[in-house]
Amino acid sequence: MIRAKKSLGQNFLIDQNIIEKITNIAKIENKNILEVGPGTGNLTAAILKKNPKKLIVIEKDDELAILLKKKFTNKIKIINKDILKIDENFVEKEKLTVFGNLPYNISTEILSRWILNLNNKNLWFDHLVLMFQKEVADRIISKYNSKNYGRLTVLTNWKLNVKKILDIKPSCFSPRPKIDSSVLFFEPKKNFYKLNNSKSLEKITRIFFMHRRKMIKKPYNQLFNGNTHISSTHKIDLNLRPQNLDCDTYFKLANEYEKLIG
Repeated sequence: MIRAKKSLGQNFLIDQNIIEKITNIAKIENKNILEVGPGTGNLTAAILKKNPKKLIVIEKDDELAILLKKKFTNKIKIINKDILKIDENFVEKEKLTVFGNLPYNISTEILSRWILNLNNKNLWFDHLVLMFQKEVADRIISKYNSKNYGRLTVLTNWKLNVKKILDIKPSCFSPRPKIDSSVLFFEPKKNFYKLNNSKSLEKITRIFFMHRRKMIKKPYNQLFNGNTHISSTHKIDLNLRPQNLDCDTYFKLANEYEKLIG
């Protein structure tokens, strides 16, 4: 019997009712599917029952990769690597629908990376069905002027539409995590704010939200050298706090920053 490894943030989903609900969120039949963090293969088995065109799984744990190979023989393609060391744009030539019970210790890093690395002309996925710690999920879907609103909210809303599908109790996992989980559904936006480099938005949000309880005057001056013309043009009150600016304002600031640095 394989034991979950705390170091890899492993909690295996075992509730068949929840597994069935997850596989009904996005179309699977005759689609190319990528599953991230398949664990012992419970969700994998449910996906296979819905007849995907191809199923690729990414599993970092060597023991689990061997187990999956024995369990599913030639039915799946196994990539036994760290998801953070894989260029997701080259996993498959055709678009993928992605399912993932992401390790909670790296879930925000994975999502941020996928968003910032998105190739606008050739998106590698059509839908993402991802599980997060509920607290993280609430941050992703939060609205501005709320305590959960932050840089992950802004980054996500730049290129993706997102909605919560369901919350999951600890009893649905083995071993039981200490917190609730949530499944979110993402799809790419057809129209989004055009920036030359995603790193500009990453930098703007990182610096602004570094001190979320303080007014934005200091980070604004740090980035724009005290140029109040930009804040006046976009009607930005520098006495507000980072969570009081909506996503569009951050996109505009990132665009202005790109102009500034050339």
